[in-house]
Amino acid sequence: MSKKSDIRSAPEGVLKVIPLGGLGEIGKNMTVFEYGEDIIVVDMGSMFPHDDMPGVDLVIPDIAYLRENAGRIRGYFVTHGHEDHIGAAPYVLRYAPAPVYATRLTCALMNLKFKEHRMANSVEMVEVEPGDTIVAGCFGVEFINVSHSIAGSCALAIHTPVGVVVHTGDFKIDYTPVAGQTTDFQRLAALGAGGVRLLLADSTNVERPGYTMSERKVGETFGQVFEKAEGRIIIAMFASNVHRIQMVADAAVRHKRHLCLLGRSMLSVAKVSMLLGYLNIPEGLLVDVDSLDRYRDDELVVLTTGSQGEPMSGLSRMAFSEHKKLEIRPSDMVIISATPIPGNELSVSKVINKLVSTGADVIYEALAEVHVSGHARQEELKLMHSLTRPQFFVPVHGEYRHLYHHARLAESLGMPEENVLIPQTGGVIELTENSIRRAGTVPSGDLLVDGLGIGDVGESVLKDRKHLSEDGMLIVVLCFDHETGELISGPDIISRGFVYVKENEELMEGAKEAVRKLLHARSYEYLSTSALKEGVREALKRYIYETTHRDPMILTIIA
Repeated sequence: MSKKSDIRSAPEGVLKVIPLGGLGEIGKNMTVFEYGEDIIVVDMGSMFPHDDMPGVDLVIPDIAYLRENAGRIRGYFVTHGHEDHIGAAPYVLRYAPAPVYATRLTCALMNLKFKEHRMANSVEMVEVEPGDTIVAGCFGVEFINVSHSIAGSCALAIHTPVGVVVHTGDFKIDYTPVAGQTTDFQRLAALGAGGVRLLLADSTNVERPGYTMSERKVGETFGQVFEKAEGRIIIAMFASNVHRIQMVADAAVRHKRHLCLLGRSMLSVAKVSMLLGYLNIPEGLLVDVDSLDRYRDDELVVLTTGSQGEPMSGLSRMAFSEHKKLEIRPSDMVIISATPIPGNELSVSKVINKLVSTGADVIYEALAEVHVSGHARQEELKLMHSLTRPQFFVPVHGEYRHLYHHARLAESLGMPEENVLIPQTGGVIELTENSIRRAGTVPSGDLLVDGLGIGDVGESVLKDRKHLSEDGMLIVVLCFDHETGELISGPDIISRGFVYVKENEELMEGAKEAVRKLLHARSYEYLSTSALKEGVREALKRYIYETTHRDPMILTIIA
């Protein structure tokens, strides 16, 4: 159970800014804004599980503070439709419901999630357009168009009693976007001229000098790659990058290839995007995976999920010959149109190595410009700071080194050091008209989602899973006469993930003998079952370690 917050009630004229995720990590973005009795929340993101979280499907922010204050939440404001900003929505809104405000595509992508969780009719969704302002309690939240790698991305200008707070969301400066409007410099500059109290800005690419390339560069690369490909072209990318799906479709039309979409999320996002008009795929271009054999290899493009090396994704299953419908051939050209999210590098590397070993031509970011970031680099960040001219600055969305370097960048532009604050997850920031400071903490951290379970997988469960994955398990079964305490049968020993029993009969017999010696050496009829289990476990653990220098998990079953 999460502890209560250790913050005091803020006096009148104080805005609390409380990041619940997105700091010290890439993903899980969520920030609370609180003034008096009113709370609004920006984004509800999730994150991929780390390698030390076996069996975990998803990581979301700890929402204990929101559950504790659910009656005060006036609305959720979502900047765009990427998983690290909407992935936790079904879990958050189940326990702390309030209206959700987002642009059209973002609403549609969230609704897909709500349908999966059987919440389609229980969430109040409000579609907004860039330029709209929503009144929520004492807050006025204005949506401002920005360029990113998904349509409908917005920064937020939050009008509060202590002044305007600008939250950039994810953004970059793209003067030639594939579709949609460019970043609304005019509105950002007008806010800056009127006075911005606080800026919270995307820090992901702060270490990279210069400018992020336009998304159109990827389209040019696709054209060059399609020109030289002689077999099938298989492209892995994020399903939510609708602009890039459109560029693949356009390239397929130009090179007279049919397009096949693989992966549930790819199909769902494409269907929704076509219905809303964000994606234009000509009739007859799409083909079903079951009909691929009807076409020559040089007539096909396959667009699939799996750019992050996820084990169950389309690309991973193809690479390891586990896909029921499609297997990689040496004549294939495979394009990974994404960069690994921090923490996924090893998984992506494994998939690339396996693909290369099949003889296919594998192209990824290190070899060609098949991916551009959706996040601003240094010069773009400087432009955002110069346009908004904030009095105070808090870097968000990034690992600690990103936050640190973004803070230093703000200072290099002339902001006083005392006006810059590097935040912490769960740390409360108090903002007034002339000051910014830390003021206690609220419950925070990770909630692990495993199947339908939320938060029931904790540190001890992960430790057990890791132990099992590394050393396996031995199960000892003993049957006693409960009247006399006499051993009726056993010990029987079952090995799972430790050794193959038939090839290690001597070891297994030695393990049984170690248990028998313990039972003969001491009388257990007057001891509790728990004491007997512990004695057997310790005796067997000692024998196994002395014999093999291995440490499997040992379970004792007594009947």
